[in-house]
Formats: sequence, C-alpha cells, structure tokens
Amino acid sequence: MRRVLAATATLVLAASVTADAATRHVIRGAGFGHGIGMSQFGAKGLADNGRNYKQIVTHYYQGTDVTSAGSRTVRVLLQSGRSEVQFTEATRAPGKSLSPNRTYRAHARGLSQVELRTAGGKLVGVFDAPLRVSSSAGVLRLRGTTINGIREGQFRNSLEIRPGVFGGLGAVNALPLDEYVKGVVPGEVPASWHMETLKAQALAARSYTLATNRGGDAFDQYPDTRSQVYRGFGGEHPRTNQAVDETRGEIITYRGEVIRAAYYFSTSGGRTENVENVFYNAEPTPYLTSVKDPYDKASPRHRWRFGFTTGQMQAKLSGLVKGRFKRIDVIKRGESPRVVWANVVGTRGSTRVRGATLRTKLGLYDTWLHYSRVRTSARKSAFSPEFVARLLGRRAIVGEIRPVPRSRRIVVERLDRRGRWVKRLTARTTRKGVYRIILRKPGRFRVRAGRVIGPTVRVR
Repeated sequence: MRRVLAATATLVLAASVTADAATRHVIRGAGFGHGIGMSQFGAKGLADNGRNYKQIVTHYYQGTDVTSAGSRTVRVLLQSGRSEVQFTEATRAPGKSLSPNRTYRAHARGLSQVELRTAGGKLVGVFDAPLRVSSSAGVLRLRGTTINGIREGQFRNSLEIRPGVFGGLGAVNALPLDEYVKGVVPGEVPASWHMETLKAQALAARSYTLATNRGGDAFDQYPDTRSQVYRGFGGEHPRTNQAVDETRGEIITYRGEVIRAAYYFSTSGGRTENVENVFYNAEPTPYLTSVKDPYDKASPRHRWRFGFTTGQMQAKLSGLVKGRFKRIDVIKRGESPRVVWANVVGTRGSTRVRGATLRTKLGLYDTWLHYSRVRTSARKSAFSPEFVARLLGRRAIVGEIRPVPRSRRIVVERLDRRGRWVKRLTARTTRKGVYRIILRKPGRFRVRAGRVIGPTVRVR
C-alpha cells in the first residue's frame, strides 16, 4: 500500500500554498565559535590520531614555527570599581609584614594612594598606588567575586591594588607568563584531553598573551573571553600544569615574530575560515587562512539545527526586517563556507547584513549556516477522481520548501500514538519546491527533506 500512496502522491504535485499555511524556518549549521585559527575539538582529534603539539599548531596556523621566548610579567584585571578590595594569605606589603591568617581591606585615598587596614579597622599604612602585596607561600586569596564570577579565588605571585580613573578600586593579579598560562589552559579545554592537545593550547594561550594588551599601563588581560578565560591558582590542574611546564616559554612565530593573533575556538565543523571573512575589518593574514579540519566530528556542535516560526524570525531580526519577514538569501560565503553577507528579505524590501549579525540576532553557534523555509497546510484535495477519492479520501497537505532540495525528494511523516514520527510515504516537489500530497488517514503530519523538518499540521 505504501508504494501506491507514493506513486499517487507523485501524480498530484501541483498547487499554490494557502495563505494560512504553517511556516517553519530551518537553519542548519556547523561549528561553534568564530572559526578562526585553532579548533579545539579538531586539535583533540589530531592528537588522538597521533599528531604532536607542534604539528597541531603549525596545521592551524599555516607557515608558522615554534620557538622559545623569554618570560615577562602578565597583569590580569580581577576586580574593578570596588569600594574596597579584601584579601588574605598575604605576608608582604611595601615595608610591612602581613599575617597570612588575617583579612585585609584596601580603600582608595584619592587617585594616587591606597589605605590598608585590618578587618577590625586597624590602620596598617597608606601606600602610593599601586599597592603590591604578595605571599611567601607564592599564593594569596582575593575575596569577593572577580570579573569572571570566581568567588574567593586563589592567585599566584602578587596582587596590585590601585584607584580607578572613574572611581573605586581595581585589583590586578601580576605574575610570570607561564604561571598565568597555567590558570588559562584548564579554563579553555578539559584537562582530561590528550596531552598534545593541552600543549598546543598552552602555546596558543602563551602566544595570544604576548601579542595582546587590553588595558594599557594598568593591566594587560581580562580574565574572561575578552582576553582568555583565567581561573587563577584555584582553577589549575596537574595535567594542564604539566603541559605548560613541558612547553615552557614556547610560542608560535611567523617570520621570527610572535603571531599577532593566535585565535582559537571550540568547533570548526570540518574547516576553519579566513580571518577577513569573519572579522570584517581584518586584513588577510597568511597564518589565519582556511584549513581542513578532518577530526572535528567528536564535537557535539559539529552539526546543529534551529527551527523558528515566522513570528520568532520577525522578533529576533527586529530592526533588520522591512515589513513582514519572508526569508534569508545568502549573498556571499567564505571558504568553509561560513556566511559573509546575506539579505534579510521582507515584504517591503531587503536589508544586507553580515553573517556575524545573523549569528548574534538568531542566537546561532556559528556563521556556517544554511537557511530553508518550509510551508505546509492541510486542505481538502482539489484532485478527486472517483477512484482516488475512494482509495485515499480527499485529505491532503500542500506546501513549498525553499531552497528546493537537489533531489526534490521529500518524506511525509506521521505522529503515532507513542509520540514517534513514522515515515508514511515519499514524494517529489515541483521544480519550484511546491508539493501537494493526498493522504488516506487523518492525524498529525510533517514534511522532511534531509535534515530540514517542516512544521507539524493536523489533518482531519
């Protein structure tokens, strides 16, 4: 019987879509992140398949070398705009000995001095900013919440406390480069991953740090994704510390200089992208070009899909839609192929947007995306020869799918009593993507074309 249904459905593929059709906008995509530089899941896959850390970084950053660099002090902004900064486990301040068991409170005195008191209010001293405190144990504790949400964090080496230009106090962790990287690597990749992956991440983090300065003279790095996720001593792990120690001082260079942008991200979807196709003000860069990423499939976001109603698309793309939302037309793709430019088409015209804008507005994981629109409605069949009416009844679903599937083949699924979608028949659309399918029984139906799933409609 299923063969008869499919054959009959093929005969009746011609109809315009009714005005009250249910519409589903489907966005299929790949990857997670900006797509530039080293894919972390891809690096894991390369390591799992026998590549060492130097082979990994030179794969993602084309034409580069791994060399050694001297250490330097890194300053990470942990707190800012505070009325006071509290810390404990410190043993030294300029000209003063501190008790590691005591909590100390720092307050601003104008823009150039810091007043330090015990928790009980006893004055320890007034110091020229920045006040630098440290511990003979090599680790001290900053109380309160840091910028990246860490509470009661322990940090290596020293804290620098100074008044902010716009009021309040700021707390900065000042420490050697490799000690900083120890607090970064486990915040960026799981410590359980292959050691060669952790080493590659250490090189990327170290190189990125040397090439960036986010805060001028006051600090170099933020502790979050504006720079790199930094969790301090409390976030370190023995395996990632081993990776940092075994690559101590090593960085990624291009023609003898540390690369300006050692970008990395979660998931490539199978290919990275040229930097100028994602960061639109960036100049083409030889070591930030698209490369194949053959072992990225372990990522849960290697492939993904979102579905939206027309109302949701209208709301999410508010400010970009002229009139009522109709569809998205991709104008230009990159090498991967991430979307560089697209048109948001409405009933009153279209708006040209960047792929990154679509990603942000729609809450997508990446700009590697493919847009489809499926419209379906239930209606009585206009094609009703007597024998067909007796055999199949007069129920039908009609609709369209854009872009048209290459094979023009679609599958009709019916929701069974157990809540499972069961294949009922296959059919083909017209060359314009229109379909009209006669059904024998009532129920809830949907149309599928590959990974594109249309809206659910009730056929009575």
